[in-house]
Amino acid sequence: RTDRDALAEKLESKKFGEIIGSNATLVEVFKKVEKVAGTDISVLITGETGTGKELIASEIHRRSPRAKGPFVVVNCGAIPENLLESELFGHVKGSFTGAARDHAGLFRAAHGGTLFLDEIGDMSLSAQAKVLRVLQDGVVTRIGGSKPVAVDVRVLAATNKNVEEEIAAGRFREDLYYRLNVVPIAVPALRERREDIPLLVAHFVQTLSAQEGLTARTIAPDAVEALAQLDWPGNVRELENLCWRLAALAPSDAVGLADVDDAFGHAVPQPLAPPPAADWDAQLRAWTREQLAAGTRDLHATARERLDRVLLEAALEHTGGRRAEAAARLGLGRNTLSRKLKPTPSGG
Repeated sequence: RTDRDALAEKLESKKFGEIIGSNATLVEVFKKVEKVAGTDISVLITGETGTGKELIASEIHRRSPRAKGPFVVVNCGAIPENLLESELFGHVKGSFTGAARDHAGLFRAAHGGTLFLDEIGDMSLSAQAKVLRVLQDGVVTRIGGSKPVAVDVRVLAATNKNVEEEIAAGRFREDLYYRLNVVPIAVPALRERREDIPLLVAHFVQTLSAQEGLTARTIAPDAVEALAQLDWPGNVRELENLCWRLAALAPSDAVGLADVDDAFGHAVPQPLAPPPAADWDAQLRAWTREQLAAGTRDLHATARERLDRVLLEAALEHTGGRRAEAAARLGLGRNTLSRKLKPTPSGG
């Protein structure tokens, strides 16, 4: 079996629909998707731009009883405010300037399937009120029309904004938020699941090579490690674009660290190497001698508690305080992690 076959098999084992990853937080997202897919419950998907919110919505639809129906995507931020209501709810010919013909609207286009309202935080308050009415009554009235039409649509929504802050600022309706946020799904940013970056890099490069008829590209381990250290403000979408650029422009089939530097236009910061094992051993021996000289009793238990504390605090710092992810990364149960974090009787 070739290395390429082995890579394809590994990627397939880490896929959830079209989403690739094995990060603990992302796996919890997958579990939620599986639970809600078979229902008609509204879901609000939150996360930064480029994290894959539309892929999550698509996967909910694909696994639902509505899978044979349409999956209609509306990018609320890309449609001008004065046209959004017409696009969503439809209009009657002549109802406003430019309405040269009847338009059924996207709610009706999604009848029997799923309507995904992407970046719903950019929707005007007027349009929000009408969406709420459709969700409550199950009917749509076109602009300029008077006859309500029943629609059978499941609505999924997504936003990269903090909706509670938008509500406090008067830019989002609280009643619509509660109607949409029956099941919240928060998609982690790429920097919160760095362990998935090597898989994603391999997938994107392999996909480009196949689509463009290129010789299969390989990316050197130090180049992948450098990519894993970046913050990726554009998340998976940004990483994908970079991988396509690397695979298309690299001077050879083997993409190296220099090619990554060229793609960014500057040297990518390199991760700090951990101290050599000998240094760790020397530090531990020196600490042990100090404690023995000071008369410390039960030194083995003291050392284990100290090591546990360092590991736990470092893992929590790395995961942004998310205990479930920190526990998974350390191979601990969440209850065990919480117990170990409790202050000792001495307050340590």
